[in-house]
Amino acid sequence: MCPSTCSARTIDLASLTATNGKSPNGGTRDASTFGFSPNASGTDNTRALQQAVDRAGTITVSLPGTYKIAGTVFIGSNTTLIFGNNVFLEKVPENGPFSHVLLNKGALTRTFDDHITIEGLQLVVNGVDKCLFHEVYGLRGQIAFFHVKDLRIEHFRCQDLGRAQYCIQVCAFENLTIDDVDIKGYKDGIHLGWGKHFHISNCRFDTGDDAIALNAHDYTSGTPELGWIEDGLVEHVRDLADPAINGGYFCRVLAGAWIDWHAGMEVQPSDTVVSDGRLYRITGLPKDAAAGPRSGGIPVWKSDTPPTFLSGTSTLDGGLGWLMLQTAVTHSVGVRNVTFRDISLEKKRTAFSIHFDNDKYSRSYYPGAEIPLQKNLVLDNVRVGYDDKADFMQILTPIDSVTIRNCRLRNNSIAFLSNAPLADYGLTKLKMIDCVFDYPGQLELIRNAIQHKTVDLQTTGSTVTSDKFSATVSAGGGEITVGSDLPGLKKP
Repeated sequence: MCPSTCSARTIDLASLTATNGKSPNGGTRDASTFGFSPNASGTDNTRALQQAVDRAGTITVSLPGTYKIAGTVFIGSNTTLIFGNNVFLEKVPENGPFSHVLLNKGALTRTFDDHITIEGLQLVVNGVDKCLFHEVYGLRGQIAFFHVKDLRIEHFRCQDLGRAQYCIQVCAFENLTIDDVDIKGYKDGIHLGWGKHFHISNCRFDTGDDAIALNAHDYTSGTPELGWIEDGLVEHVRDLADPAINGGYFCRVLAGAWIDWHAGMEVQPSDTVVSDGRLYRITGLPKDAAAGPRSGGIPVWKSDTPPTFLSGTSTLDGGLGWLMLQTAVTHSVGVRNVTFRDISLEKKRTAFSIHFDNDKYSRSYYPGAEIPLQKNLVLDNVRVGYDDKADFMQILTPIDSVTIRNCRLRNNSIAFLSNAPLADYGLTKLKMIDCVFDYPGQLELIRNAIQHKTVDLQTTGSTVTSDKFSATVSAGGGEITVGSDLPGLKKP
């Protein structure tokens, strides 16, 4: 986890705002014109690249070499930044650690930038991996964008991602394209907060945490705003095997829900409330917070004073830390209408987690909140490339339908699990169409551990590669209706 308080740093908002948007200079220029050089210090290069992108238009870095960078470069609207072959940006802590290499200018004022392209960036983290929240609380990407439209990131490489920062983080977006990325390291590869219309393609991941995170909800320190993620396509992606780097999921699909603040409510780290027409989140509990009787050992604190401050952070009720998150009020968030196509799963781990958090850092669902219903996930031509047993999908939230088409499974189950105090997880329609089952034995295709959960499983056009294969389902305390052509499930 990252620090729960923001560190202070002076950022000249006036100068950034003045250079944001379409510049009359525009045109195409090489960054070397401004002194950006493989021979310059990180401080000088940061200053030079900032001067270059402040002119908007197209900025190129054509001379091969490794360019030191010692601070965040802020990019405004109508700007294309192109890095040529064998050009590397290397973070260096000449002025101390810093978080973001690139950040859009509008992130500082929560105003939308548009038409930004980053092409050919090869990033060397060089151990400069720190969540400082100097600029925006909850924004922790090496490359970060917050409030942006028509953003393109293409031909991106990073081979030394650390354990604290996400590689690419985008939140509050519309029309996002990420194409041809290669990311290796320990934290999330591509981490999205709320937004709509996105296309992620032609990627290779070797990450110790989530390769792709669609986190409509998140830790307080993991996202700057909450909202729905919708209308996306993820295609042509490899999740690479690497025994030295394991953990997380190929894709986490995270929902959340919360309630209106009321006196005496018990709160935990990262809880969200609606108060005075705004969303507020817990940043930290007093040191003497103790576990409540129903908290499972997780510290809780009673909130007696409503948060009503207009911005930033505040401490109430003897040390209870709050953050004013956003003015757009909603009570539930999730993911809907997303397709995954042509995915190769080579790393042994749960591929897809339809997720609630419920641990000492965050609980996605506050008891009694409006139930978030995630909707319409489609998996098309997803191929499991290992023989070891691992869940293909874990579903821990209500979701209306999952369509699995042209996929190839081995010893891979779909598990329905509970980790939130929901009374009703609803009906999930699970369709498996034209799938290949490549396992020479009995496969527990569906495993349910949610009381009163209802699943409607339909399989058609199935191909079985071994005469020893058969499928079973385990209803647990729920009900599974089956219409199937699979051995073990189909009716005589």
